[in-house]
Amino acid sequence: MNRKLCSTFVGFAVQFRRACVLSCRLHKQLHCVSVRKHHHCTMVDSQYYLPNDIGISALDCAEAFRLLSPKEKLYAHYLSRAAWYGGLVVLLQTSSESASIYVLLQRVFRQQSPAQLESVAMDAGLSPEEYQAFLVYAAGLYANMGNYKSFGDTKFVPNLSKEKLKALLWQSQAFKDSPTEMEALWNSSADLIYSLEDRQKQLGLGDKGITTYFSGNCCLEDAELAQKFLDSKNLSAYNTRLFKREAVAGKNSYEVRLASSVQNDCVVDGETDTRCGKYEFGEAVFTVRRGDYAPLMKKVSENLEKAQAYAANENQRRMLEEYVRSFTFGSVEAHKEGSRYWIKDKGPIVESYIGFIESYRDPFGSRGEFEGFVAIVNKAMSARFGQLVSSAEVLLPELPWPSAFEKDTFLKPDFTSLDVLTFAGSGIPAGINIPNYDDIRQTEGFKNVSLGNVLAVAYATQKEKLTFLDEKDKDLYIKWKGPSFEVQVGLHELLGHGSGKLFVQDEKGNFNFERQNVRNPETGELISSWYKGNETWDSKFSTIASSYEECRAECVGLYLCLNKQVLSIFGHEGEDAEDVVYVNWLTMVRAGLLGLEFYTPDSQSWRQAHMQARFVILRVLLETGEGLVTLQETTGADGRPDALITLDRAKIHTVGKSAIQRFLCKLQVHKSTADVDGGRALYDRYSAVTSSGSHDFLRLRETVLLRKEERKMFVQANTRINGETVELVEYEGSATGLIRSFAEKFPEDAEEVESQLLELSKQDASCWC
Repeated sequence: MNRKLCSTFVGFAVQFRRACVLSCRLHKQLHCVSVRKHHHCTMVDSQYYLPNDIGISALDCAEAFRLLSPKEKLYAHYLSRAAWYGGLVVLLQTSSESASIYVLLQRVFRQQSPAQLESVAMDAGLSPEEYQAFLVYAAGLYANMGNYKSFGDTKFVPNLSKEKLKALLWQSQAFKDSPTEMEALWNSSADLIYSLEDRQKQLGLGDKGITTYFSGNCCLEDAELAQKFLDSKNLSAYNTRLFKREAVAGKNSYEVRLASSVQNDCVVDGETDTRCGKYEFGEAVFTVRRGDYAPLMKKVSENLEKAQAYAANENQRRMLEEYVRSFTFGSVEAHKEGSRYWIKDKGPIVESYIGFIESYRDPFGSRGEFEGFVAIVNKAMSARFGQLVSSAEVLLPELPWPSAFEKDTFLKPDFTSLDVLTFAGSGIPAGINIPNYDDIRQTEGFKNVSLGNVLAVAYATQKEKLTFLDEKDKDLYIKWKGPSFEVQVGLHELLGHGSGKLFVQDEKGNFNFERQNVRNPETGELISSWYKGNETWDSKFSTIASSYEECRAECVGLYLCLNKQVLSIFGHEGEDAEDVVYVNWLTMVRAGLLGLEFYTPDSQSWRQAHMQARFVILRVLLETGEGLVTLQETTGADGRPDALITLDRAKIHTVGKSAIQRFLCKLQVHKSTADVDGGRALYDRYSAVTSSGSHDFLRLRETVLLRKEERKMFVQANTRINGETVELVEYEGSATGLIRSFAEKFPEDAEEVESQLLELSKQDASCWC
């Protein structure tokens, strides 16, 4: 999952066992951005660049925004400003070079639009295809907030030579105006823009990749020790980074840095306590400090304070107040308190959440990436989700584990469909279940959101690009993919992430379950393990926690979509309902095959939590046998390797349901009982990608890479204040539109923000070597 830096390398490739075919998806023009030789064949590996024909769509929220009141528009505007400033943190969380690349591109495009720069590119000797490749790379950098893909964590590089890119930059107006500064930016980032040394190809810890959540000298053992220290101090890792310093008196020395605008390490005005200071912990010394991303955290807080003036109610005002306290002092407790007010803010017209949220990209699985979203309610679709919430207490007992393994009380959440106005971070999901704090989710509640305008464009599929399915399945798939995914997202978020109890013994020794009565349904014995004190799901299951939980939620979706009541809520009856079930299951098994793209054989590691989860489900269903799922290698009409996956729809309700039922129960039992060893053994077995057994998954991975379609990127609107009103500024769904949206993102203080980013990047530069 992460990153680090070293020297330059211009090589990569994939060896196909059956055929060595030189190909390039960029107008069939071969650009050896990076080539690695295997035996007798050389081949462009397209996973490390973005194709010129990548899908780019605009997120339409114009009608939803128009219907807001002037006060609601101002509230949405300042929340969006806070989100976009905070989103810049992701550059610093992604790679050592991301901030410099971002600033380099911003300097170019704030001076000249893509249309104006086109003639400059031609004069610099670029072909139209090469200029388009440059625009796509820039759009990708903005959309992912860094030079690693948000979905899959692999690096992407420009699909034009370093010499051509330099020639373009040297001819730009930005270079003519500030040659020394532009040359310095280029010199600090050029090698890393193109470098594809093995460790730099993906995010990860130690020799598995690079990360800026940890200094370059950290390994898994350091991460584990730091987690034990944080647990001992009741400190969350969500808003931290870890830096290993020079040893002190023979003891390993570490700095835990909290994200905050305040940099004082003592108690300051407005704060009741501080965790900052130096601590002896076993054979190590830990120093807890504030001030990570300080200038950006300050801008986030300033805009949240402005939004408070336009809050619709006291819950929103108090929520923002606590968020400001969190980002000012680096307090996760304050963010949790803000999240409590957020849960209480039922059915707002303008919905938002902001902070260090998802831990997918921390290679240890505990630190959150910054994200902030602002969205507007879609009342019609939200009514369906409301019906699902009302049915939850009837549906939860259908899940395949004993009642003791379910929460004592189902805390009915808000579940709304929203049109995204702003989603700042590394990528945009289709649905969200938050907050991620276990203690709040278990006893106080949570919210679910489905992002309607994302769903509307993200999963549209062209038949000619639909891979690995039988022709008779393709039309059905295209017809029902959207509706079936809507059902899956609803079940996944509400009853997947929202279900299941964690057995806990608190710091006073009290249990939240009847220890003498609760038995493990797998063994029949009394349970013998549970979470203790400050232990959480993430801290216990660490590196597999995210993917394991996504797998559990996906299984809940598959299992409960078989329920006719659920299908009826979403408006599906009779044969249509059965088509929705079939396509939902077919989508899952196909996604399991596609998931192989996100596995790295060299490090034997997965780079994307959801896709690992779907591969695991595919393995479970294949292992079930009885002809439920078949997967065979074939040769395509083009003579290249291909594959075909099929699902027997007549066996979904019998063989398929039984398989998911058994597996889902195992997943929940290990999770509830904090059985890390059992859960890891189960999950690792199904996650293994090998060439042995009934399927050669390593060879199938090569086929998946050969035929993969790049994920879409999204263009988002900006808001700006014009006199007394807030205007929505929209852009076309193209690389040009995406670039323009970012060039115009910070009209008041772009130069200041860019200077701050460079300074933040520079101050830690020595930590990644």
